[in-house]
Amino acid sequence: MAKVNLKQKDETQGTLGEVRGYARKIWLAGIGAYARVGQEGSDYFKELVKAGEGVEKRGKKRLDKAVDAANTQIDEATQEVVRVPGRVEAQLDKIEKAFDERVGRALNRLGIASKHDVEALSIKLEQLHELLERVAHKP
Repeated sequence: MAKVNLKQKDETQGTLGEVRGYARKIWLAGIGAYARVGQEGSDYFKELVKAGEGVEKRGKKRLDKAVDAANTQIDEATQEVVRVPGRVEAQLDKIEKAFDERVGRALNRLGIASKHDVEALSIKLEQLHELLERVAHKP
């Protein structure tokens, strides 16, 4: 029986040695992977930063173009808005003049004197009044 126990110990130590060998290889593979990722990861990180900078530059250019286009449209709209009151005033003046002319013609047809007629009549009345005063003061 002593022989059987020795054989089992040898087999146990051999299997344990193999497991330790595999464990060591796995450990070394992990360390190697970590080292490679450290080296390549740094390079990859730098490439990602460069790519990000390029995307950022393109985005800024697009944004600047969009902002410039929007500012141009705002400037054009502002200029148009500034011109509108002048046009509105001109149109209102035309409408007011046409309205005054029509009302004046309607009042004239009804026999009502216009402002111009009243002013002319007032001037003639003042002239007549001055003439009467001169005549009345003559000896």
